[in-house]
Amino acid sequence: MVEFTRRKLMATSVAAGLGASVPATAAAQEDDEEDEDTPHAPYVQGEIERFATTAFGAEVTGPFVTQGGTLIFSLQHPSRQNPAPFDRGGVGYVKGFEFDTGGDGGDEFDELGIPTTKDEQGRVRAAGGEYELLAQEDDNVGDGEDLGIPVTPGGLRIDEFAGSRYTNMGHDPDMNHLVETNDEGTEGVLFTNWEQSPGNVSRMPIRREDDGSWSADLENTSNLANTEELRELGGTRINCYGDLSPWNTPLSAEEEYAHTRVSLTSTVSDIVEEGTGVGRRGAASFWNRPNAGETQEAIDELYGDDSWTLQGNWALSGLELHAYYLGAEPVDQDGDENTLTPIDDVYPNPYRTGYIVDFREPESDEPTPIKYWVCGRAAWECPDVQSDERTVYLSSDGENKGFYKFVADEPIPSYEDPDDVEGTLHAATVTNQDAAARKPPAEVDLELEWIELGHASNHEVESWIAEYDDVTQVDYLEHAETDWEEDLETALEEADREVAENGNRDYVTDEEIVEWADQWEEHGPDGVDEHLRRVPFIETRAAAKETGATVEFRKSEGIDSATDAGPGDYVYVGISEVNDGMSDDEGEIQVDRVDGGLVYRAEIEEDCDISTLEPVIVGPDGSDPAEVADEALLNVDNVYVMDDGRVLCCEDAAQYGRSYPNDCMYVYTPDEDDSVPGDDERSENGDARAGEPVEEDERETDAEEDEKDAEEDEPGTEDDADAEYDGE
Repeated sequence: MVEFTRRKLMATSVAAGLGASVPATAAAQEDDEEDEDTPHAPYVQGEIERFATTAFGAEVTGPFVTQGGTLIFSLQHPSRQNPAPFDRGGVGYVKGFEFDTGGDGGDEFDELGIPTTKDEQGRVRAAGGEYELLAQEDDNVGDGEDLGIPVTPGGLRIDEFAGSRYTNMGHDPDMNHLVETNDEGTEGVLFTNWEQSPGNVSRMPIRREDDGSWSADLENTSNLANTEELRELGGTRINCYGDLSPWNTPLSAEEEYAHTRVSLTSTVSDIVEEGTGVGRRGAASFWNRPNAGETQEAIDELYGDDSWTLQGNWALSGLELHAYYLGAEPVDQDGDENTLTPIDDVYPNPYRTGYIVDFREPESDEPTPIKYWVCGRAAWECPDVQSDERTVYLSSDGENKGFYKFVADEPIPSYEDPDDVEGTLHAATVTNQDAAARKPPAEVDLELEWIELGHASNHEVESWIAEYDDVTQVDYLEHAETDWEEDLETALEEADREVAENGNRDYVTDEEIVEWADQWEEHGPDGVDEHLRRVPFIETRAAAKETGATVEFRKSEGIDSATDAGPGDYVYVGISEVNDGMSDDEGEIQVDRVDGGLVYRAEIEEDCDISTLEPVIVGPDGSDPAEVADEALLNVDNVYVMDDGRVLCCEDAAQYGRSYPNDCMYVYTPDEDDSVPGDDERSENGDARAGEPVEEDERETDAEEDEKDAEEDEPGTEDDADAEYDGE
């Protein structure tokens, strides 16, 4: 067994480990002696094999395998400096390769090597077949629209207006789910998420030709954001990953990062007890502020050295554009800038975004969107609906987030009207704190219990949400003593201070949340006053914190189980980073830090419950050198479980010490042996995978040239890549 110990690897040249990733790599390695190595990081219970690498600047997102075994995935926010066609966001498939989907064997592949040349780093590569794009951002589609781009009710592209941006429109395709429309699975409609604000879901007919290639019918492709049905629900924001439901409809998850009412470990009770929100309040309280995207700068100026980071503040970007999308008059336009003039006619209701969206009748030209308000509101990465059609597991992305479960009273498709769906929302709490504390993640199973937050029906929750539909930016300015029409800048400063310290009276108040929590503790979830029943469904994270649920998970990403999975099968959950709330000295999770993240699996029990998260893949430490980081799963994002039990694991990687700048897709083959290897089987640092590491002299990367290119074309910039979503 090859030893990947840091002691041996650090004897090699630092320059050999530098690629086009991040210039800070060398500094991280220089500080290596101060960084404690986490045992069994990386670690794999089974085998991972690299199947694909994406183009520079892009994540690997939206994996889906068709009935015939064709792999579809997105090219999300690639660098604009890549050679065409890999310089634009798009959706494609692997031509000439089929995964095993029905026991027929499928195609075998030899693991793909790392990308070492400029050509390899600038395009999408696959171990079997070739990646072919079906459609890309801005392609002309039906009704004179452009793929991925929301428009106003009058038909103007949203990105023609001035206003803060939550990524570039159309640059960030994510989820792909194909609803097959013939028995052979060679025709269907492909639903794709567009991770932006305002959000979008496109519907694109595709078909497989006789030669095995797939083609898209762009003339009959539509942006569902631009339908009246979706506008009536408030539109969508930051559509991330999703699921194909057991009733064969696409489920889109809204990753509403700006839902955070309190920052990091703070609770609403803390604010009420201290009598101020300074140092604790999150982004949600500033939702209807004029120029909401500038809130952090305003707070910094107001409080100086006492300022703090408003968790989720960057997701306030794009709210003015969302207002125009809903039909607001753009009164705050001044050339290419916004003025502070408040929007007073139509403004997005925060409680209408941050949900799971079901597109019923997906084969029709205009599917019917249904938001499952009753599943709670969060930065949802993905839902996973179990085969009982009642149980839904939900992962929430970001820092200090919860893990949730919704259980419907009856199978969800059995309700004649989806708005009649009713059930109970739960939040998980980790119960084995003492046994798990200060141990490597590879050695720790997390034991879960589920806390009931509340019971309601979908139409009840929407009726509560509707009470906030008429709130606008003018209402925010009413928090000030100064008349905003006489002195707008002074009024805005006064309103900012009042909201920061005492809360936003336009929405659910701090006092209502604490009152709900007191009644919940005394009388149980069904014993709270009627007007407080709304709290756990529209202020889900804040309510879960008050109950003692474990709101410590760090970037809980994709979650999935195989089609028709049942008792004895597994739900897989990706955690992109194990740090911050998961590795601090507070709460129920206090495992050792692994910046490279991990993948858990949970066995499905008889009642579709899950009670144990077992680590099966652990990523590398952030300071691990290239020989380790190159060959390990790093910052897992989407996960997709194929019918044969193998798992596609996609990366949204920070690169760390890798010698190449590209994100990868791995095929994980589970090993039923659940023992953690001992020191005789694995090095202290952990063996990333089966096989030999790539030798230094096999790499063709010119470190100086790649580092220069990285500085000129840094992933994550407004022009070349999406916002830094892990900033929470």
